[in-house]
Amino acid sequence: MISLAKEGALWVVSLNRPEKANSLTAAMLEELCEIVESAGEARVLVLTGEGKVFSAGADLDEARAGLATSPLWERLSGSLAGFQGLSIAALNGTLAGGAMGMALACDMRLAVPSAKFFYPVMKLGFLPQPSDPARMSALIGPARTKLVLMGGQKIVAEEALAFGLVDRIVEPGALMEHTREIAADVLAAKPEIISGIKRMI
Repeated sequence: MISLAKEGALWVVSLNRPEKANSLTAAMLEELCEIVESAGEARVLVLTGEGKVFSAGADLDEARAGLATSPLWERLSGSLAGFQGLSIAALNGTLAGGAMGMALACDMRLAVPSAKFFYPVMKLGFLPQPSDPARMSALIGPARTKLVLMGGQKIVAEEALAFGLVDRIVEPGALMEHTREIAADVLAAKPEIISGIKRMI
């Protein structure tokens, strides 16, 4: 349910459970963690999904059984935040719930025009993952973060771009091509230059 394509130093990780809106199970989260933690030889790490939804968040059955509060979510976002290369969330569709954390931890987010963004933890009776509110607030500000996390608002792609939640809107057929275009200079650079620029930013 997780696909990994290695194109030299470009690693493309795809959520591949489109029949369930790429909802995430504990096994999928564990595999994602292991991939990111082993990605030291990659210079660019891309997260994307199959189908028309990036991820609906936690698999509902597993969420009820405890996945909603699993430390795996935080382990994954922490690993992504610590990645020394460039991480890109190429959002092929809607991003919801706990899956927001992995996108927030990436260096940049590209989204298709049909994408929507929501994180209905308050309605479901859970706290968000520990680092997610701070990362979201750093991107879009405290009030807009409360709009999403407390107001339960569903944000469309154009609004997400205006807020700063995503960095660019790209047509579906051009999403991976544009991602590779952004990656090109990083793939050609020395690792110490890549990590050095990230530290300076």
